[in-house]
Amino acid sequence: MLTTAVKLGRESGDRGDLKLVNNALKELRYSLKIFSPFRSAKKVVIFGSARAKKTSAEYKMAEEFARKLTAKDYMVVTGGGPGIMEAGNKGAKTGKDFALNIRLPLEQKANPNISQKDRIINFKYFFVRKLIFVKETDATALFPGGFGTLDEGFEVLTLIQTGKSKPRPVVLMEPKGSTYWTKWKRFVDAELKKNGFIDREDLSLFHICKTADKAIQYINDFYKVYHSIRFVSGTTVIRLNREISEKTFRLVNTKFKDILTHGKIIRAQPAPIELHERDCPDLPRLTMNFNLRDFGRLSEIIQIINKD
Repeated sequence: MLTTAVKLGRESGDRGDLKLVNNALKELRYSLKIFSPFRSAKKVVIFGSARAKKTSAEYKMAEEFARKLTAKDYMVVTGGGPGIMEAGNKGAKTGKDFALNIRLPLEQKANPNISQKDRIINFKYFFVRKLIFVKETDATALFPGGFGTLDEGFEVLTLIQTGKSKPRPVVLMEPKGSTYWTKWKRFVDAELKKNGFIDREDLSLFHICKTADKAIQYINDFYKVYHSIRFVSGTTVIRLNREISEKTFRLVNTKFKDILTHGKIIRAQPAPIELHERDCPDLPRLTMNFNLRDFGRLSEIIQIINKD
């Protein structure tokens, strides 16, 4: 990092370049400092309209969702502003929430419902904020919203689809009386899938939920048997909370052999680097020579594993 900083200072004659990199690095450093003590806790990021009224169905649903999530020891991360973000912080148990606020020309002040002020992070740059939203959370919940909500939703789906983000549950929250995500999915089906811009399997990357309870169940189920994933020397390693049955093992080998470059999906021991780093050394594993392309299909493997 020091070498890169020195090279940048010597090679760039634009003071604006240096200020951008310096500010971004400072925002990253501070964010990592805030989240570091809580890495072992599962976290859900909540996105939705900043304009949602407190009397709206989506506001009430977001508040209920955050309250029930944090009662199950999840933590909640919001954008820190009003509307759905405020509802998420309001519903969360004390000490169970974070707020990643963005400084805008028309200043967006952090909402008053954030329980601990040292967990409010104010960002200058959207791109740093977006990175932390994905890096420090384990699931994404999207409520009805505007351009920003759709931006965050499409971005997280793109990151999972391209393998730039690890698989995660993405729940599209549609309260009673709303058709927001139902109509969005119709567009995705009619314009994206039908025209071949996405694969059928990419539709498994998200799930529409009509109630807070069903969304929480979906998130819980995603991590029921599946624990995490890692790529080691060209091999894809899926870590499990427990061994899967022989029936499920045979099923994933039969159904998903088309996404392997060669060989089979096998039960395996931790790789040497995982043992050296003490990266979940006690968990059972499946390893495969995944083609690093069909990430929608990879999500389907996880869903089948979790039904074991």
